[in-house]
Amino acid sequence: MEIMPIEKLSINFKTLEDFKSFKEYGNQELQMLDDLKGSIVENDCKHSPFYGIYYGNKLVARMSLYHTDKKFDYLFDEKRDYLFLSKLEVLPQYRERGFGKNLIEFAKSFNLPIITSPRINSEGFWNRMGFMPFTPITDMPEKLLVWYPDHLTENKIN
Repeated sequence: MEIMPIEKLSINFKTLEDFKSFKEYGNQELQMLDDLKGSIVENDCKHSPFYGIYYGNKLVARMSLYHTDKKFDYLFDEKRDYLFLSKLEVLPQYRERGFGKNLIEFAKSFNLPIITSPRINSEGFWNRMGFMPFTPITDMPEKLLVWYPDHLTENKIN
């Protein structure tokens, strides 16, 4: 497993160009590009939810990580802060090197529950990363998985 530094991605046109290499791997990435374009217009650089791993000067893995304050929580019985991890992707030629795992471990370092909606055929990966099925209190159209930090292991409220 290669360990590469995880960078908070600046919201600028270079990052937008870097994301275009991911676009061809599925329509879900179009939303991420739209998110980024909207942020460029707003010039919201310090609040970027995008993180990535560069191999040399090429962005090879990325994710979107949004923090939800407990006052806006509509998923848990007992209101709490949590992270929503989405659009995790590693370019095909860079898979099986631990980049996805590195991004997940980085997200776990915030020590908050993490919710994700797994892509088709990716549940095995998420299970290996310690995620389990999650049933929110609000009906959601997609399947969700959750990871809890150790300090919440005895308080796993769905």
